[in-house]
Amino acid sequence: MTSIEARGLRKSYGKTVALDRIDLRVEEGRILGLIGPNGAGKSTALQAILGLIPHEGELKVLGRDPWTAREALMTDVCFIADVAVMPRWMRVWQALDYMDGVHTRFDRAKAEGFLAKTNIKRESKVRELSKGMTAQLHLALVMAVDAKLLVLDEPTLGLDILYRKQFYDSLLTDYFDHNRTIVVSTHQVDEIEHILTDVVFLDSGRIVLDVSMEAYEARFAELLATPEQVASARSLGPIHERQLFGRSILIFDGIDRARLDGLGEVRTPGLADVFVAKMIATFPGREQAA
Repeated sequence: MTSIEARGLRKSYGKTVALDRIDLRVEEGRILGLIGPNGAGKSTALQAILGLIPHEGELKVLGRDPWTAREALMTDVCFIADVAVMPRWMRVWQALDYMDGVHTRFDRAKAEGFLAKTNIKRESKVRELSKGMTAQLHLALVMAVDAKLLVLDEPTLGLDILYRKQFYDSLLTDYFDHNRTIVVSTHQVDEIEHILTDVVFLDSGRIVLDVSMEAYEARFAELLATPEQVASARSLGPIHERQLFGRSILIFDGIDRARLDGLGEVRTPGLADVFVAKMIATFPGREQAA
């Protein structure tokens, strides 16, 4: 089953094109990382998927048009925004009561299980919680909903590194299964690459890269070249090169790794490094600007 399918998806705000006729397909049971710089179109894409904005082109989410069938769609979709906005007067137990009363797929026991791993007290009011604790409460409430599609927009913003790791561990252990689909947009690329099954790079409203992580590992190679072999490595057409401690690190797209044998240490590059390489390759002026 296809969870999300977009064809020619376009959205503009006046003369500014936020999404430029993108095609996207996300199958059920996948975890997609949506990655791009500020202004790339990530938030617009998520808003379209959630039925929050009208758009041009075709878009189906769980088989429904999210703009015309949003109410029905929201029974199967959960969303965690980058800012946890909750009534400051509300107590934690009241938030649990509220979710229990309004959402038929809310599992209160699961929410309380998530909260048990934190220092949040049931009697505390939201205004008494720190920014990180408020985010923890928000995550516990949303992750306790049995949804077919979970959309995350900078879900761990404001959390310390310990809870960010706990969050992603819980996401895999307590929430994700092959009947659910997750779309996550974040700038903290290094923290999510180990959980992803697919990745999409967006820039200026266009898809720069759309690949499964299996294909990614076969497609991209990073070479830490020995000084005497740098010239030979450059002749093979890397998409990016940077210097680190006097050594040259080159990234290749689609090269047979056997051609890199003897030129230095070869490994699979991190998503962040390939992202930078693809962004600079698309707009070379960025490298000078940086």
